[in-house]
Amino acid sequence: MQGSKLYVGNLTYSVTDEQLTQLFSAYGEVKQVTLIGNKGFGFIEMASSEEAEKAKEALDGTTFEGRNLKVDEARPQRERPDNRGFRRY
Repeated sequence: MQGSKLYVGNLTYSVTDEQLTQLFSAYGEVKQVTLIGNKGFGFIEMASSEEAEKAKEALDGTTFEGRNLKVDEARPQRERPDNRGFRRY
């Protein structure tokens, strides 16, 4: 794993930053938790890529709050066009 940022998917909408921090801190230092509002996913930044790899291997596919977690290395955000597909005149 190259980066220290993880994608976490299939979350319940009621999950909190604190719950994810507690869950992932068993595998190293959690630097940042970013939940994407009411979308069922978020991002966890660990202190090192080694810690991120440990967390991914341990937590991917496990049950948390009644749902099977999807944990993977976060991909870089894609560039989006400013116009969102609309033409400006």
